[in-house]
Amino acid sequence: MRTTSEAPVAEPQPVSGPAGRPGGADRRAAASPPRAAAGVEIAALAHSFGELRVIERLELSVRPGEVLGLVGPSGCGKSTLLELVGGLREPRSGTITVGGQRGPKARLAGCAYMPQRDLLLPWLTAIDNAGLALRNRGARRAEARRAAHPLFERFGLAGFERARPPELSGGMRQRIAFLRTLLAGKPVVLLDEPFASLDAITRAEMQEWLAGALAAESRTAILVSHDVEEALYLSDRVAVLSARPATTVVELAAPTPRALPRRDAVTASAFTAARERALTALARGPR
Repeated sequence: MRTTSEAPVAEPQPVSGPAGRPGGADRRAAASPPRAAAGVEIAALAHSFGELRVIERLELSVRPGEVLGLVGPSGCGKSTLLELVGGLREPRSGTITVGGQRGPKARLAGCAYMPQRDLLLPWLTAIDNAGLALRNRGARRAEARRAAHPLFERFGLAGFERARPPELSGGMRQRIAFLRTLLAGKPVVLLDEPFASLDAITRAEMQEWLAGALAAESRTAILVSHDVEEALYLSDRVAVLSARPATTVVELAAPTPRALPRRDAVTASAFTAARERALTALARGPR
């Protein structure tokens, strides 16, 4: 695994805006704090692609500030569900509200989506990749960097602000992708198997890192995973979905706080019992 630890880069220097003022007129776009966490409500949801039914009679509720994990068989519609919640698609029937808002534009405005791949732009530095959401909102590069810089320190990336994506390990790239998601300032974050591409050791390390990051953030999160253990460790509650067309089989409360060290959490008797219940539900499917 390659990193740039042998040659850490300097922190980015602020760049003055018009008339020598830091950031100038774009300060408001970059420095605005994230909105308060918002709840998500899904009722009688159904969706299909032509004749292929993907989701049927799905009911889910996510409280403000809660992390909900979604697990289910491959191809059951978990990623499609995130796209529906985030306003990237409209359901065939049923309702989805984000912070009480139903329309696709309102849902899109309330959700930040982190896909499976990090999708970092190789020609940009790490800090400029993290600030892309702010740049898209009209912030200048210097102001986006100022907003992103404290998160590099907070999430263990200090010294790598000017590194390019090919110089970073897979885990570091995923951290930057997560920072980019946070800097969008949305009250709901949608995480689509964020560690699927990592090796087992790095994945375990990143799970512990993300558990701490989620505990420190006042955001609502929906996390899709194929890994029951990962979902139980990172989430407050886990919904087990059936094979396509997806519906809810069972919901399980996570047995331990997310902030516990991973090894202690996943070996606790309550955790292993919850994992067995989730695996049994996956095998059983809907009644």
